Amino acid sequence: MIYSAIVFLPALGALIAGLFGRFLGPRPSELITTGMLITSCALSWIVFWRVGFGHETAHVAIERWITSGELDISWAFKIDTLTAMMFVVVTTVSALVHLYSIGYMHEDDSRPRFFAYLSGFTFAMLMLVTADNLVQMFFGWEGVGLFSYLLIGFWYQKPEANAAAIKAFVVNRVGDFGFLLGIFGLFLVFRTVNFDQLFAAVPDKAGQSFEFLGYQVDILTTVCLLLFMGAMGKSAQFLLHTWLPDAMEGPTPVSALIHAATMVTAGVFMVARLSPIFEYAPIALNFVVLVGAVTAFFAATVGLVQNDIKRVIAYSTCSQLGYMFVACGIGAYQAGVFHLFTHAFFKALLFLGAGSVIHAMHHEQDMRNMGGLRSKIPFTFAMMLIGTLALTGLGIPGLGGLSGFYSKDAIVEGAFAAHKPGNYAFWLLVIAAFMTSFYSWRLMFMTFYGKTRADHHTYDHAHESPPVMLVPLAVLAFGAVAAGAATPFFIGDAQHEFWGKAIFNGEHNHILHELHHVPTWVKWSPTIAMLGGFTIAWIYYIGKPSLPAATARAFGPLYRFLLNKWYFDELYNTIFVKPTFWLANFLWKVGDIKIINGLIDGTAAGVYAITQRAVRLQTGYIYHYAFAMLIGVALLITYVMFMGGAR
Repeated sequence: MIYSAIVFLPALGALIAGLFGRFLGPRPSELITTGMLITSCALSWIVFWRVGFGHETAHVAIERWITSGELDISWAFKIDTLTAMMFVVVTTVSALVHLYSIGYMHEDDSRPRFFAYLSGFTFAMLMLVTADNLVQMFFGWEGVGLFSYLLIGFWYQKPEANAAAIKAFVVNRVGDFGFLLGIFGLFLVFRTVNFDQLFAAVPDKAGQSFEFLGYQVDILTTVCLLLFMGAMGKSAQFLLHTWLPDAMEGPTPVSALIHAATMVTAGVFMVARLSPIFEYAPIALNFVVLVGAVTAFFAATVGLVQNDIKRVIAYSTCSQLGYMFVACGIGAYQAGVFHLFTHAFFKALLFLGAGSVIHAMHHEQDMRNMGGLRSKIPFTFAMMLIGTLALTGLGIPGLGGLSGFYSKDAIVEGAFAAHKPGNYAFWLLVIAAFMTSFYSWRLMFMTFYGKTRADHHTYDHAHESPPVMLVPLAVLAFGAVAAGAATPFFIGDAQHEFWGKAIFNGEHNHILHELHHVPTWVKWSPTIAMLGGFTIAWIYYIGKPSLPAATARAFGPLYRFLLNKWYFDELYNTIFVKPTFWLANFLWKVGDIKIINGLIDGTAAGVYAITQRAVRLQTGYIYHYAFAMLIGVALLITYVMFMGGAR
């Protein structure tokens, strides 16, 4: 009963606000949905304690769903430590975002619709993480995609918001096409999509091949690569990342809920859930490492020069997701999920903190028009400072630190212990850690320090956000500081008992043991990178503020390359968008106008003209018909006479 309540309370709130919000009004709608999310959150923490620490697991059957031949799918919940952990992440962040949105969206008359979308998204995400089979997971997968589209384009009066929503939807469909093919492939081979049956049958198919696109390919490698294609789209990995920064066109609470803590982590959750399959596909895991490491590096380079406060944090999200996938690719799924857990707190904190800054600055998002806000909004400053310290990984190896220090450093150490060629993953992650520290402190210095660059009216009226927005910041800040205390259970000595059978590690996978025994310099490398990034940011934006402009001029082509996000949007526009528009115009002007309208409609017009003339023969006079019959008889007799004579 408690599991059903966690999942369906947000759905009930979404239905009430969505169907009856117009009659109830904005305030009852937001209170009902927020109350149900807080209840779901409280129940989630109870489940997390019972399942994670009490080792209670469950399989809850809801209803028969699809039965067709060999395909037999039931609607059911798979409750284990991984599910319970995602319960906590999804409902905690969602409840705090709901509460925060009461203050942030107070001037918007469409609040019932907004809160219905938020709760609907939460329900879809909960369906995803409780899925007992791949089809149910895909239902939740597409559900969060739908509500993401609705929330990004919530302010549909803005063309930029509509374009961003469409972009997110289309790019995710590219990844989801691969995800679907992976599901089809698994059913083709195993005749089931239920997790328990799949996981039990996977070892027997290791090393076997089947025909795909006319080639004999390894079964598990192929299906894992296809499934990971879905993860690349949903989690905004390199090549399918372009939708995530544009998604910042949605309201700031949307960014905190969807694009920091929940939806974008669905790909990481999926790989961890399917670890019993991925463990038998080492080539696919190597590809996961490559994509994750490149994403972490790429997104960090772009974040260095962005000026929109939300876009800086968005690229940080993209980069941190790369860390999580590197962890999964090296077999340290627990470390990847641990970073997912800690990241949810400090990244949601940063997004909501940015929202508080934007609220204070009357919707200004460009950091070049900020500065000197530390004294104006001191509580928001303190909360964002904690989020920045957690993101950059403040801590001392061997002693301790904030939550990001434990989870991110474990991934960096694991990347070294995995001994990939040239240790490329390790070095890319360390460089990304350096750049993360730089752009994070750049954000803090440009926003809160120095003289204000805002107009006097905006700066003079800047003020702290109301308590309903500040309380969620304080709760998330506590999580950003304290979540690292769970390290022994996620990746330490107690992790085997904590995770149980929720995550699978093969018999030759000892990465969680090996990452604790890397050289001392490896343990210190993320900390040194963090300090280096902070130092350079301080020199550039506090010590000598003229340096950024001078550097941009000195390295003009590189600066423009990074500012334009490696020109991926322009490249995709040339390769995909323009040819698609050309084809659409061709089909419209040639196929529709000339062929359909010209040939088919022209033929119909000709037939119509003939029938109109033929109708005139129907006069209604008997003598006209008699004359016509006489002419016909005469022609018939003439035909018979001549044809008979010819014989």
